[in-house]
Amino acid sequence: MRDDERVYRALYRIRRVEEEVARVYPSDAIKSPVHLSIGQEAVSVGLCEALRPDDAVFGTYRSHALYLAKGGDLRAMIAELYGRVTGCAKGKGGSMHLIDVRAGVFGASAVVGTTIPHAVGYAYAVRLRREARVVAAVFGDGAVDEGVFYESLNFAALKRLPVLFVCENNAYAIHTHQRLRQHRPDACARAEALGVPAERVCDGDVLEIARRARDAVDALRAGEGPRFLECATYRWKEHVGPGDDWALGYRDAAEAKPWIEADAVPRAAARLPEEAARRIRAEVEAEIADAFAFAEASPFPGPEELHTDVYRSVR
Repeated sequence: MRDDERVYRALYRIRRVEEEVARVYPSDAIKSPVHLSIGQEAVSVGLCEALRPDDAVFGTYRSHALYLAKGGDLRAMIAELYGRVTGCAKGKGGSMHLIDVRAGVFGASAVVGTTIPHAVGYAYAVRLRREARVVAAVFGDGAVDEGVFYESLNFAALKRLPVLFVCENNAYAIHTHQRLRQHRPDACARAEALGVPAERVCDGDVLEIARRARDAVDALRAGEGPRFLECATYRWKEHVGPGDDWALGYRDAAEAKPWIEADAVPRAAARLPEEAARRIRAEVEAEIADAFAFAEASPFPGPEELHTDVYRSVR
């Protein structure tokens, strides 16, 4: 598959999956709160263009895009949102705890910043085993305010770990703009102060994100230590849920307008012959219909699952 076809497929697939989640959500068939990535797809797609299947990613509660871009199983994802036993966490984790180890998706967390040290720990193991793999930690701008961010970057720099820190900066930590939380809203400067080379992509261009991510990943594979990539983006929907939130007063539609006009999905489609784009859309729509039908036909976890996967005894 040509690169431009692969990128369009990934972007369109994520967009349409989440639009379908938003359509179904009010029916209460989906048993999990959902944090949608609509508008932010280019970050995950660009990043995963630079990664190999055996590389690892650690995400946030808003990780539908990362899970799908990295190759996570769509059927298992939708079943997880439905709370069904065929889900990627047996229906026990929901939207905020997607995982597919086979695809290198090593889990997401509902707690801000918590997967950053997980990624660093995994990268440390990769380094000790002398494997030629890299690890990506993806987090929002709100996580940059957490102490664990600084501890993790410091340790990664000290040990020259093969970890790429990716700040998916949509400017808001729930309902609070970055300028109201940070005296100096410059995540790259914070990373560089800890000895981690940093770059920023300002316009959400998926190809530019992919190029910068490839450069960073090449440096990681060469043993040059961690890298930091800040990607400006914008979420179109409310913090949690399928609706709009302009009436809440913390932001307005005018702020979103330039991001919507620069939507990565039609920009990627425009690089393809119409026949190819149409074929991709038809294939993706069929896959999505199958995944939702699979979830709806799957059973809920039985009583025997109540105490499984809760803890592991060590002897």
